[in-house]
Amino acid sequence: MSSSLKRPEPTPPHALPDGAAAPAGAPLAIICGGGAFPLAVAEAARRAGREVVLFPVRGFADASVEAWPHVWIHIGRFGRLKSEMRRLGCRDVVFIGNVLRPRIRDIRFDWTTLTLLPQVFRMLRGGDDHLLTSLGRLFEESGFRLVGAHEIAPEILIPAGQLGSLAPAAEQMEDIALGRQALAVTGPLDIGQGLVVMNRHVVAVEAAEGTDLMLARVAELRANGRIKAPPRCGVLVKRPKAGQDRRLDLPSLGVRTVDGAARAGLAGIAVEAGGVIVADVDALVRAADRAGIFIYAFERDGAGEA
Repeated sequence: MSSSLKRPEPTPPHALPDGAAAPAGAPLAIICGGGAFPLAVAEAARRAGREVVLFPVRGFADASVEAWPHVWIHIGRFGRLKSEMRRLGCRDVVFIGNVLRPRIRDIRFDWTTLTLLPQVFRMLRGGDDHLLTSLGRLFEESGFRLVGAHEIAPEILIPAGQLGSLAPAAEQMEDIALGRQALAVTGPLDIGQGLVVMNRHVVAVEAAEGTDLMLARVAELRANGRIKAPPRCGVLVKRPKAGQDRRLDLPSLGVRTVDGAARAGLAGIAVEAGGVIVADVDALVRAADRAGIFIYAFERDGAGEA
């Protein structure tokens, strides 16, 4: 692991009482996957006057993180990561960005992680929410405090209502309602955070492939005649899983998703307001208007929710 920072040893964060707030001036640790969200959160923290240290994950995070105070990390080097976070005075930690589930043989274990192998194997036996919740618990047990990215940067949460120039029609609102109900059922099973509904028929459910590949699959099904529907039919629906820890892995929406929905021939995208994050809402709206699809954010209703 390489570090861009040198600093005298601070008081280790695990020496603080459980639940205590981070000391004034303590930097925020941002564990960064890929995409634009890590820098959006870092910018928001800096605007609020908070020092940050980025911990980009090798193989996933973008090189742009090197414009910030940073320490590159490898998956599986938990001991080294803890040591660096403590050395730099971090107590609060945010997880944000895209990281694919690793294979055991690809993980570069350090000694601390080797001592946790039974726990690591249990973490990997289950869905993404199980994995991330277990990972978050591991950090909390080590004396760190998990903070949601949206708590640092509330502006990344998508607002309620119609975004852009187009609105869903009545039949599309029916598809949205069915999609919400279906996700309320699949969420507790830790299956996925999105699906596609056409004419009140669920035609695709997001699983390990993620939203973009699910949309590519819908486009392929249209092209080969397995889905027989007119253009601009169907809705991508996304919401957090029922019961998930919203400090970890809120579903995201970006220009790539809009483009994928358009290639899949969908009429629009519907997401839960305040439950989905977007790095640049203006760019998102411009992309949707350009593609001729709607974006609609429905209110969280509490039915089947966390």
